Amino acid sequence: MSKTKEARPAVQLIDIVFPGDTNHHGTLFGGVALAHMDKVAFLAASRHGRAPFVTASSQKIDFAAPAQEGDLVEVTGHLVRVGTSSLDVEVELIAEAPVSGERRLCTRGRFTLVARKGPTTKLPLPAMFECAPIEQSSVLRLAEMVFPGQTNHYGTLYGGDALRMMGKAAFIAATRHTREVLVMASSDRIDFVAPIREGDMVELVAEVKMTGRSSVRVAVEIWSEDLLSGVRVHAATAAFTFVAVNEMGTSKTIRARHE
Repeated sequence: MSKTKEARPAVQLIDIVFPGDTNHHGTLFGGVALAHMDKVAFLAASRHGRAPFVTASSQKIDFAAPAQEGDLVEVTGHLVRVGTSSLDVEVELIAEAPVSGERRLCTRGRFTLVARKGPTTKLPLPAMFECAPIEQSSVLRLAEMVFPGQTNHYGTLYGGDALRMMGKAAFIAATRHTREVLVMASSDRIDFVAPIREGDMVELVAEVKMTGRSSVRVAVEIWSEDLLSGVRVHAATAAFTFVAVNEMGTSKTIRARHE
């Protein structure tokens, strides 16, 4: 089992707009978008300060474009100010059409979070440092968090929710790689090597390993990170296979991409 300490202030969450997340217009409900943004702000703050943060306020947030049902939503947070016990995180939400790859900025906002004072809170907060942008590469990294409703009676992430997270990460990676309509064909053996506890940050790392005539194979690792200590633990590994389908739901040849 590998354990390391890292401090990375930028956090990226990528989700899919499902019907339950939309309003009566078929676009992402504003409250869901704000929840994504607040979660990313909290994770970015916690990774920097390693303290128990609460959201104090957010500035005016204007929605410039909608995210449609079926779109991917990419939410990224960066520190822009650090004080003695509070900091600001700027969060950007971009919608992406999964097949065409067309991207549009939906909204951007700034959140202020405050570190709660306590025996484990170390103040002043660490000074802000320059953060490199998230690199665009063949390896997809996305963050999530474990809330009480996702845990079993032992207080650790329920296996079904871990599988859901891993399957979603694999689907996003495969879709971005092929820009095709995909369905999951199979999942290989999944090994859980360490528990993920309530309150942990979850980082999913997905990479396309093979592209066939009509199928894509994606490997996914899931890592847990204690937000106060920064200790990261490799929790599980899995592999998923997806198949490209046409309008009739039958397999089709994956088109060659010209970057």
